Amino acid sequence: MDIRTFTYKSKFGDLILGDYSGKICLCDWKYRRMRGGIDRKISQGLNAPFVEGRTVLLDQAIEQLREYFSGKRTTFDLPLKLVGTDFQIEIWKHLQNIPFGETVSYLELARLYGDEKAVRAVASANGANAISIIVPCHRVVGSDGSLTGYAGGLPVKKKLLTLEGALQSEQTTLNFSYD
Repeated sequence: MDIRTFTYKSKFGDLILGDYSGKICLCDWKYRRMRGGIDRKISQGLNAPFVEGRTVLLDQAIEQLREYFSGKRTTFDLPLKLVGTDFQIEIWKHLQNIPFGETVSYLELARLYGDEKAVRAVASANGANAISIIVPCHRVVGSDGSLTGYAGGLPVKKKLLTLEGALQSEQTTLNFSYD
């Protein structure tokens, strides 16, 4: 088994997509700061090398991402393979429950996890997410509504939240919600 990868050049930046055994294990910003560490974690966690090449699943992911970026898609229906610690995987599953067009704070995400004192660990798990956009880590903001860290960069995070209607404009005014 290997991880088939393809670089998709979106209007928001280059994304590396990965298919492992018919599941998306990677949809991440090509030029992120932690690129090497994320790739090693996935390769070691799956005990599989990266091999460039397109698959039917990667083509489906590209099509769904195109629809998302053009405003025609609000959810994804791709099979996922989350690779991380049990804690990280639990946080990433919570991220998948944040609706399109809404945001939560790191503190609120920690509360959803069940331990508001775990806010730093939650933020770290959020930052280690390797399936960007599909597992919407961009929907997590600071407690004061500020835009904070994002692997694709803050300008991309702002554009994604604007696309989703979570920002009223290209300004930093948030349509902030807690569930």
